[in-house]
Amino acid sequence: MPRIPLFDPDTMTPEQERVYRDIVNGPRARLVGPLRAALHRPELADRWQRFGEILRYGTSLPDRLNELAILVVARHWTAQLEWSIHADAALRAGLEPEIVDALRTGEPPVFHDQDAYDVHEFARRLQQTGDVDEEVYQRVWRRWGEVGAVELSSVVGYYTLVAMTLNVHRIPAPGGERPLASSGGPVRRLVELPEAVLGAPATMTPTAG
Repeated sequence: MPRIPLFDPDTMTPEQERVYRDIVNGPRARLVGPLRAALHRPELADRWQRFGEILRYGTSLPDRLNELAILVVARHWTAQLEWSIHADAALRAGLEPEIVDALRTGEPPVFHDQDAYDVHEFARRLQQTGDVDEEVYQRVWRRWGEVGAVELSSVVGYYTLVAMTLNVHRIPAPGGERPLASSGGPVRRLVELPEAVLGAPATMTPTAG
């Protein structure tokens, strides 16, 4: 149950209505998640939704890898609503179902391409240690340049804010679904994620002899 009253479109102030219309007329097309709380302060919600729109829909990273980074954050924080929305988005963007399922259950995901492995490890290490190993950072930088490296760290940071907001205000997923197993109750949410495995490229097949 939410800890605060969630924003109700039927009781909007004029400023809330302006921000609300910007949200539902944008790429989100609906009001869900932390913006339901943030709209109690319309100026905050306005800047929040513009920042989030860039990081969800406007980075130079492929959509499936952007969503992969978000899923790492959602799983680390056991953010149920964040996971529900972005697991679906990741699958639609082409992230392999077995990767999504491994993240959900806490198993080491097995990647068959270097890019996905690097994005996973960048997000995982940044979440769990507050930093990224030099080798992983340099591979991301070489692949996507300064812009991509900044975008990826910003995605992880922004969706950490989203996860924390969802958790602290107990903002529920639609229908009350809870796809992620908790780590021991509502105040013990953080999950230690295992290091990913980088396997052979999917297009390679072993040959006899």
